[in-house]
Amino acid sequence: MKKIKNISIVIVLLSFLGACSADYLNTSPKSNIGTATVFESTGNAAMAINGIAKMMTMQYLATQGMNGEGTIKMWYGNYPGNNFYVNLPGWAAIINSTYNENVTSIYLYYPWYYYYKLIGNANMIVAYIDDATGPDNEKQFIKAQALTYRAYSFMMLAQLYCYRWSDSNNGASQGLVLRTDLSTGDMPTSTLLETYQQIYSDLDEAISLYKSSEKDRDYKDGDFYSPNIDVAYATYARAALTRQDYATAAANAKLARANYPLMGVSDYKAGFSNPTSEWIWGCYGSTDETLFFYSYQAYIAYNSTASNVTTYPKCISKEIYDKIPATDIRRGLFLDPTGYTYTTASGIAGANLKAQAFALYPDLAPAATAYAYMQFKIKANDMPGVGNLNNFRSSEMYLIEAEANYFLNNPTGAQSLLAELTQSSGRDPNYTCTKTGTDLLNEIKFYRTVELWGEGFDWFDMKRWGDPIIRHTYEQGGNFLAALAVTSQPDANNKWTWKIPVRETDYNHDVLPQ
Repeated sequence: MKKIKNISIVIVLLSFLGACSADYLNTSPKSNIGTATVFESTGNAAMAINGIAKMMTMQYLATQGMNGEGTIKMWYGNYPGNNFYVNLPGWAAIINSTYNENVTSIYLYYPWYYYYKLIGNANMIVAYIDDATGPDNEKQFIKAQALTYRAYSFMMLAQLYCYRWSDSNNGASQGLVLRTDLSTGDMPTSTLLETYQQIYSDLDEAISLYKSSEKDRDYKDGDFYSPNIDVAYATYARAALTRQDYATAAANAKLARANYPLMGVSDYKAGFSNPTSEWIWGCYGSTDETLFFYSYQAYIAYNSTASNVTTYPKCISKEIYDKIPATDIRRGLFLDPTGYTYTTASGIAGANLKAQAFALYPDLAPAATAYAYMQFKIKANDMPGVGNLNNFRSSEMYLIEAEANYFLNNPTGAQSLLAELTQSSGRDPNYTCTKTGTDLLNEIKFYRTVELWGEGFDWFDMKRWGDPIIRHTYEQGGNFLAALAVTSQPDANNKWTWKIPVRETDYNHDVLPQ
């Protein structure tokens, strides 16, 4: 597999150039020193794009678990969701989403810091690339990649720090601080509508530049981690779905998945740690670039030797698992406790169930604790947690298109897409879909939950849908600890919206403290 090249030099340069006057977001230049070196040629600018890819898998804020994109997936997508269980009562504040109004918390601050760091570096490339020496089509392609990074980052920030679209009064509610240049001064927040308009504008320009450049990443040589036109389409599809702009979501989802056929059964069972035919975009991970115990796979991969896995394996909700048909291969990616003993207070497996887990998956770490419903979907390529990380798969695009078709009053189209995803791919050869109305929407939601489980979508989807999070203990029919078996209505906790951190409001006086 192709390795992310020359990364250390670029990160050093961009980190130096990216220090802002308050030295807290690293989003804009302190001086022009070094700029000429980074942007003197399109070759160097391409390395800067490579540097942003690396930033998505770096450790931040001197905190072991804050590892770029993996942290967003795990702590902000999986943990607080409805269908992801881990025996961590000490993490109840994260899992039960009670930090989202604590403006001094590092957990509230981290996504803001991380994505604005990506945005700041993308802004530098956009600002300087036209002055670089090199072919015009290379400049166009590099600028398109930078715009894609920026749009993706604004999209993720909007899902966290802004109201869901249905609560926004058609976008009139608070949006983001839309820094799209190298300025460091005070700047007010936009509206949510203006935020999405910026995302759309960036993607429109990026797509136009990708086309005019007639260039692409070297996917066949292993470059799945750089943005290209398909990543722009996929970002557009997810952003439009979140905005409830269903026609735009459907059109872009179809374009995004066109070159990425659904993977077969053997690839589906291979551990989700290496690119398959479905991977539109991901984050690179290898043994010589590992974060060791701080990587995403060290928190979730079933075979990891990290204590975050061996002591606290990640499990699916019993209530979702019980609904997966027996003929569906995805059911087999979780430990079925039927006929075995386990502790109903926590799910810890008894001796026979633990033996069954090791018989099914002998690559479990010798020190591993087994739990009822523990996951075997995601694995590591090397220890303690080395693996590549997916950001967009064509499966997600099928599900986006199906949901969009439902809201566009095209139930036949939605049914067909679900069948193609589930039956034609071999995930469940017996699957058919004839449901309509609310039953069809619930079917789309269910298969989205099953297909994308563990990949960081759970909480984001529940917020977008405006569905309550309802977790049950074993006594209530679920498998959550009592401390985590909570109900959260969509209007609770600031409508599930993370407030702007005090580190922004202390620095940026046009944004009022919250």
